[in-house]
Amino acid sequence: MVIGAGVCGIYTLYRMRKLGFETVVLEAGDAPGGTWFWNRYPGCRFDSESYSYGYSFSPELLQEWDWKEHFAPQPETLSYLNYVIEKFDLLRHMVFGCRVSDAIFDEAEDEWVVHTENGQVYRSTYLLTAVGMLSAPTLPRIEGRETFGGEAFHTYDWPQEKTDFSGERVGVIGTGATGVQIVPVIAEQAKELYVFQRRPNWCAPLHNSPITPEEMADIKTRYDEIFDKCRKTPGGFLHGPDRRKFNEVPEVERLAFWEQLYASPGFGVWVGNFAEVLMDHEVNAEYTAFIANKIRQTVKDPKVAEKLIPTDHGFGTRRVPLETGYFEAFNRDNVHLVDVKESPIERITPIGVRTTAQEYKLDSLIYATGFDAITGAFDRINIVGRNGESLRDQWSDGPLTYLGIQSHGFPNLFTLAGPQGGSVATNFPRGIEDIVDWVSEFLVMLRDKGVQRVEPQQEAVEDWQKEVRDLYQMTLFHTAKSWFTGYNSNIEGRDGIRYLIYNGGSPRYRRRLEEVANAGYAGFDLK
Repeated sequence: MVIGAGVCGIYTLYRMRKLGFETVVLEAGDAPGGTWFWNRYPGCRFDSESYSYGYSFSPELLQEWDWKEHFAPQPETLSYLNYVIEKFDLLRHMVFGCRVSDAIFDEAEDEWVVHTENGQVYRSTYLLTAVGMLSAPTLPRIEGRETFGGEAFHTYDWPQEKTDFSGERVGVIGTGATGVQIVPVIAEQAKELYVFQRRPNWCAPLHNSPITPEEMADIKTRYDEIFDKCRKTPGGFLHGPDRRKFNEVPEVERLAFWEQLYASPGFGVWVGNFAEVLMDHEVNAEYTAFIANKIRQTVKDPKVAEKLIPTDHGFGTRRVPLETGYFEAFNRDNVHLVDVKESPIERITPIGVRTTAQEYKLDSLIYATGFDAITGAFDRINIVGRNGESLRDQWSDGPLTYLGIQSHGFPNLFTLAGPQGGSVATNFPRGIEDIVDWVSEFLVMLRDKGVQRVEPQQEAVEDWQKEVRDLYQMTLFHTAKSWFTGYNSNIEGRDGIRYLIYNGGSPRYRRRLEEVANAGYAGFDLK
């Protein structure tokens, strides 16, 4: 049984059916797509090159599908996923409007008993979670939210009929990746747009553009090269680190290189840089200053520009939002930046948002306040393993996994897009194909040997925790408050570091999986 019909769940179902496993996918939404079904806000798109984001498993599929933009918008990505589902006849194995409430391991039968909110009950030998890493939206802890008289919604729960804000006074709370995408679009529509910012983010231009038929034809001849390059980079992107030593490159040449990166599309500006930018404080500070000057050059009002420049973390130490006209939006007369560090929000009122400085009258209020990342979707399901132990309780101070795939005390539960695995810190489909392929082979072995129950040894979990923690110290990610480190001010008590991601990179993670498999799946108890 698979929970979730997004990018991960779709591929998992394909693999399981191909290998002869009876499989059903339970999906909370009314249709497949996961992230790309729920997130339909204006400006939503992914920041990996489209042709590096699609599935690689079918040469026929690669030749059939034509991407229209280098960085596809949400509707195009959702259409692609539906095309995949139809092509491989997967829809009939999916159940929609089926939100899982409980998953209880039956020790006598070595099975998972899965309950849904609408009263359905399923039994399965193996339970595979594809619940998404950014699928548990969080609302801000601000008093009075229920009193607002206009339209209000989180970007994840965007109403299908809401497409235009012409003539409206609109408020956006949050300037993370979602806010960065939505602000430029609404700025062109709204009568007045108020952007409530608590902590600014480092951003860089996406530089999106259409894909011409000639370009698409060329891409189709190079898919082997494209996916091979993705396999070799730490993040699974087309962009990998520049291996030159920073201090051995003359300053003039470094600056020219940075200008080239800044003018190029995609994540090169972040992960295609000198490796030391994400590992050395002094090098990071130099590049941070370079990006800060780009913001100052773009935003006309110097005071606004300074408010949009982060001072609490260096560039790239949090996941970098790629923007299209975000900074330029603040040059418009109808767009107003409200610094809630200077004037904190006191409460939501029936007519808008009141800060310590004034009340802002609004017709619509948008919460771009992010997610309880990676573990949040697990916490919203009552998952109970051996001896009545709750996964929520076991992970209360941070996830405890082996390879990001299983947790001790939870037999036959495979967390495919879970914490501490290779997919949550990479170009997602690339990481997902790696983990699903590995788990698929593992399940075939278990089936062939008649294994009824599998779970990791406690010692293996402890060793993996040390490896994950040690890898955090290799980069500067641990120096910033972000979902990489489990920080979320919208959740009480979530202000300390939680080790959620695997920082070793995709090639290293694949090698670790191969080592475990070649050693007879070392670290797992098979019964």
